[in-house]
Amino acid sequence: MIIDCHGHYTTAPRELETWRKDQLAHPDDSSRPAPNISDDQIRESLEKAQLKLQRERGTDVTIFSPRASAMGHHQGNAATSLQWSGVCNDLIYRACNLYPNNFVGVCQLPQSPGVAPANCIVELERCIKELGFVGCNLNPDPSGGHWTDPPLTDRWWYPIYEKMVELDVPAMVHVSASCNPNFHATGAHYINADTTAFMQFLTSDLFKDFPTLKFIIPHGGGAVPYHWGRYRGLAQDLKRPPLGELLLKNVFFDTCVYHLPGIELLLKVVPIENILFASEMVGAVKGIDPETGYNFDDTKRYIDAVPRLSDQDKRKIFEGNSRRVYSRLGDRVFGQTGSARSAD
Repeated sequence: MIIDCHGHYTTAPRELETWRKDQLAHPDDSSRPAPNISDDQIRESLEKAQLKLQRERGTDVTIFSPRASAMGHHQGNAATSLQWSGVCNDLIYRACNLYPNNFVGVCQLPQSPGVAPANCIVELERCIKELGFVGCNLNPDPSGGHWTDPPLTDRWWYPIYEKMVELDVPAMVHVSASCNPNFHATGAHYINADTTAFMQFLTSDLFKDFPTLKFIIPHGGGAVPYHWGRYRGLAQDLKRPPLGELLLKNVFFDTCVYHLPGIELLLKVVPIENILFASEMVGAVKGIDPETGYNFDDTKRYIDAVPRLSDQDKRKIFEGNSRRVYSRLGDRVFGQTGSARSAD
């Protein structure tokens, strides 16, 4: 079983984007019905993209959430964010119901700059308890590149953490689009946020307050693995415990790293138990690497090419660690009947 812990619905029917544009143009109109999207449209949008790639690349299940760059927490207000999040999460729910062997839901939270994260609790509970989702995406910078809210370790965030612990769900730390021209969204803002979150965790005692709280830092942890020695040294200089003791029971990394040397470095410096397989396919980097002839985001190929990994190591990366971190997956069996592979 191969679980891809990082997938977004980047291929959603155009009606979703049209609805969002209309919402932002008329933010005071809360009576707007959900976009009219049929099941056949959802099937078509997935069969030609995510499901096709699952078949071709040999993965089984994708932990699936709304398009990250379109969360747009910096746009509109708390009310529009709540409505938009509900629409996006409901669409993920429908996709997961149509393909229960291929997708498991993770929710977008209705965050808004300057609005307490406690405002997200109702939607989080709805998605976990009613829609059967297994986690959430948490934006550390709802301002879209200006970082106007407190750091993730501030008590400002504690109510949402308390609910995450109660529900036993992790959060992937994931920003949305950048409205700051200094920061390209996927090339700078995403990586900045991943790295910033790690450093915030390093300088705090958050996990003393929440010993079972779990975060996934995506995109291979941003710059963290490359500068692992720097962070070990900073922890030492700041009189903090070693990283393994301080963070690695609570903080995990995915494999959305788009070249073999980067994956090899990640696997060398971060414990295997803290690495979850992911690709973010049909995401930030969709092209073919001219040096290899394969898609940049075909990350399973990189894992398979690392000879020092044992079969046990691969089982942890491909499945075991995701089941442990996304504990609501439990022992759920994803059969092949009706799945993407059944179309082979």
